[in-house]
Amino acid sequence: MVTPRRDSGADRPRLTGARVLVVEARYYEDIADELLAGARAAIEAAEAEAVVVTVPGALEIPQTVAILLEAAARARKPYDAVVALGCVIRGETGHYDIVAGESARALMDLSVGLRLPLGNGILTVETEAQAQARARVAEMNKGGGAAEAALAVLALRRAEEAGRQDRTIGFTPRRNSETE
Repeated sequence: MVTPRRDSGADRPRLTGARVLVVEARYYEDIADELLAGARAAIEAAEAEAVVVTVPGALEIPQTVAILLEAAARARKPYDAVVALGCVIRGETGHYDIVAGESARALMDLSVGLRLPLGNGILTVETEAQAQARARVAEMNKGGGAAEAALAVLALRRAEEAGRQDRTIGFTPRRNSETE
């Protein structure tokens, strides 16, 4: 079985002063609580500031991100990265496919179009049990993973802007002894 790479976090960059917008959908409150706890812990570990905004569901996340990014830029207090948190559980209709696909597409469009570090922590699962396992900080911690992804891209961007060539900022590639 393939398992996700786990690391100690010891090589994580410090991003003191970075402002991270976290937009969370609270449709499933207990799942949202876990996702947010994981994201907050990762952002705090990087010494960055989390600004949390709550929306009803996953489809409201992309437009909220766009609105708040624009408002922050106008106020000259831009966000350095974004983390999207939510959960979509398959039901009996095709609504799941629309919500999952369109929220992911819109977030990717924002991220690429604005060259914005964005961690997508919107779970797309078949069952509530799957969602719980993925959200729990003590298990898969997908909220923390989404924040770490956004922070790693932000660290890379800052390194590029400073002229450094370190392409592994925040995450050190694992060596597999079987392939070396």
